[in-house]
Amino acid sequence: MKKVEVLIVEDDLRIIDINRRFVSKVEGFEVIATATNGAEAKEMLAYTKPHLVLLDVYLPDMLGSELVWHIRQHHRDVDIIMITAAKEIEMVQEALRGGVFDYIVKPLVFERFRERLESYREHLLRTRELGEIDQEAIDRILMRNLAVGKPREALLPKGIDLLTLEKVLNAIKQTKDTGVSAEEISKEIGTSRTTARRYLEYLVVEKKARADLIYGTVGRPERKYRYVASP
Repeated sequence: MKKVEVLIVEDDLRIIDINRRFVSKVEGFEVIATATNGAEAKEMLAYTKPHLVLLDVYLPDMLGSELVWHIRQHHRDVDIIMITAAKEIEMVQEALRGGVFDYIVKPLVFERFRERLESYREHLLRTRELGEIDQEAIDRILMRNLAVGKPREALLPKGIDLLTLEKVLNAIKQTKDTGVSAEEISKEIGTSRTTARRYLEYLVVEKKARADLIYGTVGRPERKYRYVASP
């Protein structure tokens, strides 16, 4: 898909600048407009039609939670991430009732911000590609926030390193439909065959790859791994 287009709604120009610079550092996102109050935000929403709004709670002319409900009524395909100093549980509950994708408390830390945006983009890509979905897919969508704020490494099983995993995944993607063996992967990324097989089998479990037995003219059959695109 094209870049995720972002509208920043924040009354502090300094923070708008920080948010804009943070967004520019995350691949696949682009700030297309900013607004410093609710009225301006409504105009920008109608004019620019963004995918995502980064929204503060305390605006000069209204609460951000009021704007959430305006968006839900008039721009139902727009998603919202709250970025605010507001920690009152009532504010958080109201935002969640309005269906915000995420709620980030200031001061903004770039790594956390990047994780949330990447999580949103993955969610957007996954849901846009789906047609009719089963219960398992629905559960994954509804439970998306369980892992929010945790480093991706913390979600991996023991013995699986994120950097090596990404190398293996990228190497499989390059082979397309021809498939690749554990030995070929080991040479490609500079690991032992045993290590390469462990990562490949993990990708099979995660349904990001599939393994087929290829029978040659001599010797034992060989397992060939192929990349599986997301459904």
